[in-house]
Amino acid sequence: SDPDASKCYDSTADEYYYGYGCTIVSTGQKIPIAAEFTESKQASEETAMRVTRDALAVATPIWMVGDSAYDTLDWHDHLLAAGVVPVAPYNPRNTDDPKDIEYRVEDRIEEHADDVQLKQSILDETYDRRSQVERTNDAVKDCGLGRTHARGRVHARAQVYLALCLRLVVAIANYERGDNPGSTIITL
Repeated sequence: SDPDASKCYDSTADEYYYGYGCTIVSTGQKIPIAAEFTESKQASEETAMRVTRDALAVATPIWMVGDSAYDTLDWHDHLLAAGVVPVAPYNPRNTDDPKDIEYRVEDRIEEHADDVQLKQSILDETYDRRSQVERTNDAVKDCGLGRTHARGRVHARAQVYLALCLRLVVAIANYERGDNPGSTIITL
């Protein structure tokens, strides 16, 4: 009963609930490098772009992987201009003439570059690494991000960012001790 929360749907539990969301960009080590608290489970294109810009301010990867919600021209063009290959499944929504592609980047490369080719198998292998983001989400949940019991947007947002900070503290502590920074446990 949080008046600030948005109505969301959990497809695995087949139920509706009221809550918020968090968009996270992570490395392969279960470490969040950029995040944004969102009013609902689904992030807007503006939020996706902001988190992407924040992540690129930390480091420029070779690839950036997102789900079909990231299938926007702005996201793809921004990453390609930064020298990053965007990998998100093509989502034929809002079109009467869908393209015969699996990933939007295929179309962007074909349209804008004559001398660049992408292997479908490499795109598939790269997209399969998207599960690393889910492992990051689980690691942050281990640090308190799970189901928040805070009511109100301000309190819920504070709990989300405290969980993200704690995840970073655990990763740094493990790294400094010579342990795996991806671990969510600090061994004493």
